[in-house]
Amino acid sequence: MENTRRRLRSGTVVLGGMGLLAAALTACSSEPDKRCVDRDSYNLAKGYKVVSDKNCTSTKASVDGAWYYGGRKKGSWVDGGSFTKPHKGSGSSSGGTGVHRGGFGGGYHGSGG
Repeated sequence: MENTRRRLRSGTVVLGGMGLLAAALTACSSEPDKRCVDRDSYNLAKGYKVVSDKNCTSTKASVDGAWYYGGRKKGSWVDGGSFTKPHKGSGSSSGGTGVHRGGFGGGYHGSGG
């Protein structure tokens, strides 16, 4: 009976560890959140109009498409991001303008540009 209980505990630890590993790998994806937007569509209240990815990959695009990283999507519009691709490990791509490097409270806070 005691051996059965020990096996169950170790199995629970292995399964829990695999879940944490999966969550960590998902959070550290190599490709930042990006959307193709029409650069000429900026609206102060809405941001940039999201368009088809082919407008950012083709030379014969119908609009001035560019990749827009991060930001918050509201319907077919996105705002609060940047046209600059974030570097690996540069923090969140959630659209904030501050850069934080360092750990446990120490580091540098600067504005994006």
